[in-house]
Amino acid sequence: MGFAQLVIGPAGSGKSTYCSGLYQHCETVGRRIHMVNLDPAAEHFSYPVATDIRELISLDDVMEELGMGPNGGLIYCMEHLEDNLDDWLDEQLENYLDDDYLVFDCPGQIELFTHVPVLRNFVEHLKRKNFTVCAVYLLDSQFVSDVTKYISGCMASLSAMIQLELPHINILSKMDLVSNKKDVEEYLNPEAQVLLSQLNRHMAPRFGKLNKALAELVDDYSMVNFIPLDLRKESSIQYVLSCIDNCIQYGEDADVRVRDFIPEED
Repeated sequence: MGFAQLVIGPAGSGKSTYCSGLYQHCETVGRRIHMVNLDPAAEHFSYPVATDIRELISLDDVMEELGMGPNGGLIYCMEHLEDNLDDWLDEQLENYLDDDYLVFDCPGQIELFTHVPVLRNFVEHLKRKNFTVCAVYLLDSQFVSDVTKYISGCMASLSAMIQLELPHINILSKMDLVSNKKDVEEYLNPEAQVLLSQLNRHMAPRFGKLNKALAELVDDYSMVNFIPLDLRKESSIQYVLSCIDNCIQYGEDADVRVRDFIPEED
């Protein structure tokens, strides 16, 4: 069995920076992970790329040869990946052994993980190859500055959660850039009544029923809460990684095998 993180989130949310910080942390603690680039438009990396979608197709080539714009070209690239799951991807996965840990750095086009089925089919293929996958959704902490932006972030995260049907971890990235962390902390795990009260203060009275429905939706899906991540702190990275490992039960089989070889005491 293999393990994988699918790193998703809006453009500019810090996915590649997260991947770099995660790799450096794992290298420091002696843990082996493999970084996979799924962004056909990526150019520079601050971590070693083990597998790269640009070996299959790149956005620059698509835009030049087909005359597409950046957004349409990226969708074309990802659909081309979907068409080659049984060929190119399977060939890449043969390079990894059981218990290998892959981190997929995904593009930032939000439609890829909200309503276009490409990533969903990609995940289903990984599952058929006996990978246990967790979705890691990043949201820029500077974006969550008031309740309306928080609700918007929750809706996008919830849409991805429903679309992908995976164990799901939400992360507030770039916490090191937040000047007043108390403004963010109140949104890490808020109560529905608090959200409703704040929404009603920010919006016209005619939106009262909509505000109530949104607050209840966030409350019903109580998994939509966020873990703050400050990449300057090893403890913060370790905590996020431990939450992800717990979601996919990484390392539990290894613990069992170790115990099997411990001799019983007389």
